[in-house]
Amino acid sequence: MTDGSIDYTGLPPASAAWREGDPVGDRRFLTVGDVRTESGVVIPDVTVAYETWGELADDGHNAVYVCHALTGDSHVTGPAGPGHITAGWWSGLVGPGRPIDTDRWFVVCANVLGGCQGTTGPASTAPDGQPWGSRFPTVTVADMVEVERALTDELGIDEWAMMLGPSLGGMRVLEWMVRYPERVRGGLVLGSTAAVTADQIGTHTAQIEAIRMDPRFRGGDYYDAEPGDGPHRGMGVARRIAHLTYRSETELDLRFGRGAQSSEDPYGFMATGDSAPTDPSTRGRFAVESYLDHHADKLARRFDANTYIALTEAMTLFDLGRGRGGVASALSTIHAPLTVVGIDSDRLFPLRLQAELAELTPGADELHVLRSPYGHDGFLVEDEQVGAFIDHALDRVRAGHGRNRS
Repeated sequence: MTDGSIDYTGLPPASAAWREGDPVGDRRFLTVGDVRTESGVVIPDVTVAYETWGELADDGHNAVYVCHALTGDSHVTGPAGPGHITAGWWSGLVGPGRPIDTDRWFVVCANVLGGCQGTTGPASTAPDGQPWGSRFPTVTVADMVEVERALTDELGIDEWAMMLGPSLGGMRVLEWMVRYPERVRGGLVLGSTAAVTADQIGTHTAQIEAIRMDPRFRGGDYYDAEPGDGPHRGMGVARRIAHLTYRSETELDLRFGRGAQSSEDPYGFMATGDSAPTDPSTRGRFAVESYLDHHADKLARRFDANTYIALTEAMTLFDLGRGRGGVASALSTIHAPLTVVGIDSDRLFPLRLQAELAELTPGADELHVLRSPYGHDGFLVEDEQVGAFIDHALDRVRAGHGRNRS
C-alpha cells in the first residue's frame, strides 16, 4: 500500500525561497523608509518588491494598480523563471491586447508588507542582523496600504486610474478608496468584503493554530533550520483547510467523488484483515486527499509560514468601518466608480457580502456575479468573465460613472 504522506526532506531550508541574494527576475525594489504600524511598532527601511508593465503616460493618467490576494505576489503576468517560482497568476488578463492592455495602461503590482517575495516581512533581516521571525509586528490592511501609498509617491504617480484586486486585494482597494479617495479614480473588488465575518475568523484561526502547533515552527524562529526542517507540516494542514474554502463542495464532488488515488486503495487494509488505520497517511488515499496533499506541498515550497500567519491575521483584523462609524458609514464615502463582483459558488466570501458592498457604496452600479463551479478560486480560473468585468470597470472609469446617490 502506498504511503500517502508528503516527504518534506527534499524541501530547501526554511528561508531559502525568500532570502536575500536570490534571483530577482523582473522584480524591482524600492526602499520607502520607516513605517509605523497601527500597533505602534516602527519597521525601519521597508523595502518593497514590485513589477511594472507598459509605460506611464506623460500626464500620468494611465496607471493601474493590481492588488494580489493572500498567497499571490507582484508577478501578475509572465512565465515562471528566476525570482518567480510560479507563472503569473493573472497572465490571461494583463498584457498586450488583454483586458488590462499594457499597450495602453501602465500596470503596477507590489508584494505586500509582511510578504515573502521581496517586500519586508518576517523573514527579512531586522536591524540586529537576524531575521525578524517572531518579532515581526502585527500588520493590518491599512499598514499595507500605507506602504503602497509610499510606493505610489516614489513612482511619481498622483492617482491611479483604477485599482483592482481579489480577496485580500479587494480589501486593500476598499481601504484605498476610503483613505485616499482623491488618488483613485475607480476600483474593482472581486470576491471580497468590507469586514471579515465570524466564519472567516474561525477558519483563519484554525489555519494559524495548525502552523503554530508544528514543533518545527519554534515560536516563529526557524530560519536557521536545516533543509526540510521548517514548519512544513503545519503549513500543509493550514493550506488544506484554506483550499477547502477556496473551492466549492459541488466542484470537489463532481471532480473527485469518492474515487481513489491512482494505484491506491483506501480500503486495502480490509483485504489483509488489519484493523482500520488510525492515521490516514498509512492507508491508500482518496483522490481528493491526494489533491490537497499536492497543494500543501506546493505552498510549503514557495511560501514562508510566518508570512502566512501575518497576512492571514491582517485579513482577520480587517474591518473597513473600524474607527469610521461602521461599515455603512465608511462605504458611503466612496463616490468614485466601484465595480463589485461576487462569485456565485464562493463559500469563503459569499455573495451576500458583495451585495452589501454594492448596496452601501454610492459609486457602485450593481452587484456583478461571476458564475463558476470553482468557488472562491473562480477569480483565478474564469478569465473570460473576469476580463469582461474589467472591461466594464475601465469603461466606467473613463466615463466617470459613479452612482452618486444622495
